[in-house]
Amino acid sequence: MSTAVGAPSPERLSARQWGVVLTASLAALLEVLDTSITNVALTSIQASLGATLAEVGWVVTGYTMANVVMIPLIAWLGDVFGQNRTFLFSLAGFTVASVLCGLAPTLPALVAARILQGLLGGGLLAKAQSIMFQAVPPSLQGKTQGVFGVVLLAGPALGPTLGGLLTDALGWRWIFFVNLPFGILAVLMALAVMPPERSSELSRSRSGVDWIGIGLLILCLASLQIVLEQGRQLDWFASKAIVQLALLSAVSLPVFVAWELSQRRPAVDLRVLRHRTLAAGCLFSMVLGLGLYGTVFVVPIFAQSVLGYTATQTGLLLLPGALASALSMGLLSRQVARFDPRLLIVTGSLLMVLTMGWIGAISPNTGEDSLYWPLILRGVATVMMFLPLSLASLGSLPREEVGAGSGLFNLTRQLGGSFGIALLTVVIDQRSSLHRARLVESLSTTNPLLLDHLQELQQWLQSRGSAAGQVKNQALDLLNQQVNQQAALLAFGDVFQVVGVVFLAAIPLVLLLGRPAVAPAP
Repeated sequence: MSTAVGAPSPERLSARQWGVVLTASLAALLEVLDTSITNVALTSIQASLGATLAEVGWVVTGYTMANVVMIPLIAWLGDVFGQNRTFLFSLAGFTVASVLCGLAPTLPALVAARILQGLLGGGLLAKAQSIMFQAVPPSLQGKTQGVFGVVLLAGPALGPTLGGLLTDALGWRWIFFVNLPFGILAVLMALAVMPPERSSELSRSRSGVDWIGIGLLILCLASLQIVLEQGRQLDWFASKAIVQLALLSAVSLPVFVAWELSQRRPAVDLRVLRHRTLAAGCLFSMVLGLGLYGTVFVVPIFAQSVLGYTATQTGLLLLPGALASALSMGLLSRQVARFDPRLLIVTGSLLMVLTMGWIGAISPNTGEDSLYWPLILRGVATVMMFLPLSLASLGSLPREEVGAGSGLFNLTRQLGGSFGIALLTVVIDQRSSLHRARLVESLSTTNPLLLDHLQELQQWLQSRGSAAGQVKNQALDLLNQQVNQQAALLAFGDVFQVVGVVFLAAIPLVLLLGRPAVAPAP
């Protein structure tokens, strides 16, 4: 039987399908870059807008809070307004919001623009993935999800690199302006390959909106995200506001779940979690989010606070790992259908445990060379988990449930990153204090080694021109700095060990995953 002209071969994608894949991936890249691109520019924003450290933190919190609220709602919006129409609106709106961020004259204006950017960006990631799953046959999803995975894994690592370069060279406003040309390109590509649906094609009436469910979702996720993002700066549960928000989130979550399960047309279709592979995949996705976003958050802090790196140097430190992720994803996407995804996920998890143990053995002599290979292996390990996890979690879902499943899958990864960042910052603070106390206890004024070290510091200070009457106190200050640095090194080592333990503990979840319905690659 002859194949119709223009019809896609079962062994390759048509030009239009490739257009959908590239458009969706470009849109997702814009969104994931903006989750981390601002991290290295906060100091510049703070100085430029005259804000405190606590106030400028809302530039990040506002975006992520709005992002996590929108992600689970995007499937419902797609049903109401159309998948492609919702995607186009989110993409165009995200581009406009990026420009508003760059033009913001005050901090409140910037935070408001970032919240708008987060609301519109939350619709890009999950919707892009669901559109790709629906546009590509199962036998080719390994290749297309490999392209998409490069974006999701390399994006958070490239964000600090690009952010540092733009901030140092052009100023912090350009970390937002850079989205404009690529956003316009993505909109034009989307118009060419993803025309909006006709009204007759929409599967759900716009009447009977589940406003109660939407309100409960906002209460739960927004409160939780503020707790996770602002808890450290407000001293966690010593703050009355944090306690109230945590209680609000804890109370609204079960009410939200009960309400959505009782609705015929819920805003968030939680019934899709009846699929065991999706439920297990979402749980493991939280762990993956911790490893992906948590370590990308911790490494720059370590590089800048302990190693004294600039924003650009910090970004370049993460670049080899991002490139390793991209290369590994390209290679694995061609062969992933040949392997049981559970085996790949377990292998990647064990490699991540090994890598975290390697990084956790940092010492006062740790520098870029010491972190080079562990960060590359971390990138490879993440790829070995991400791609098969996406296919195993979403590949076997019925076509009509892919949108809801993709929303929950991406939400759990985002929440895992937020939980991870909060957890790791607590570990850093507590373990730094503990290690400092232990180091101070070990210092004795009768210890000849300590006395010799202080004498060496005094002699060094005198050689640098310090007055003889001041060198003793200055030497003690230097010793205190050295103790703080050693305590910080030990604390960061503990952080990476914690990440390794979490991945090790999550391996049993793999037993609940199934093999996706993907035909073997030819």
